[in-house]
Amino acid sequence: MIVNVWFVIGGALLVLMALIGTVLKRLPLTTALLYMAVGAALGPGVFGLIRFDPLEYAGALERLTEIAVLVSLFTAGLKLRTPFSDERWIPPLRLATLTMAVSIGLVTLLGVSLLRLPLGAAVLLGAILAPTDPVLASDVQVEHATDRSRLRFGLTGEAGLNDGTAFPFVMLGLGLLGHHELGTGGWRWLGVDVLWAAFAGLGIDPGTIQPQLQAAKDAGVKVMTSHFYDPSFEQNPVV
Repeated sequence: MIVNVWFVIGGALLVLMALIGTVLKRLPLTTALLYMAVGAALGPGVFGLIRFDPLEYAGALERLTEIAVLVSLFTAGLKLRTPFSDERWIPPLRLATLTMAVSIGLVTLLGVSLLRLPLGAAVLLGAILAPTDPVLASDVQVEHATDRSRLRFGLTGEAGLNDGTAFPFVMLGLGLLGHHELGTGGWRWLGVDVLWAAFAGLGIDPGTIQPQLQAAKDAGVKVMTSHFYDPSFEQNPVV
């Protein structure tokens, strides 16, 4: 029964958003706010039409949020068609490195001094809160590939970079809590989670992986075509 309710509500929301999409563009609102409002109204706090235990479905919720963030990052990255030699990359790089490291340090300090958290938990809290993630706020993103707004470019670029720069601090917090191996004196964390992870990612040659990506794309198109296309359809079309 719960599954049927989810399908009905999800389908109704998608149809509603498609119908009022033009109106939403004229208002200072995003679809995320409307989805959240509908969820709050249908949840146990108001009408109580939908009830589920987040802990019971923690795995499914984790996967859904990962998919949402990945799709958002991918679509935002497609709009940043600016070569790395362009000076517009300087602000997002500063935001995603120096500024975010300072933010994590300040949150860690507050977590230890005010909230009385263990050092590992405070570092982990800082790594979670420091990334701004404006990638989920479409109103402040780069609107299209030719958008020249430095502010929008800086926020969108930082949104794509901050997850990678926050990763070492997440692993550091987990290590201090005993859930990740840091090595003697933290050398494993510094060598693997910081230096190796960063330089391995930056060292990937686009010229090397581009042919492989193109081949994978072509193979995927062929598989989808052979799976969904039936030559007999042209001879016996279904009306």
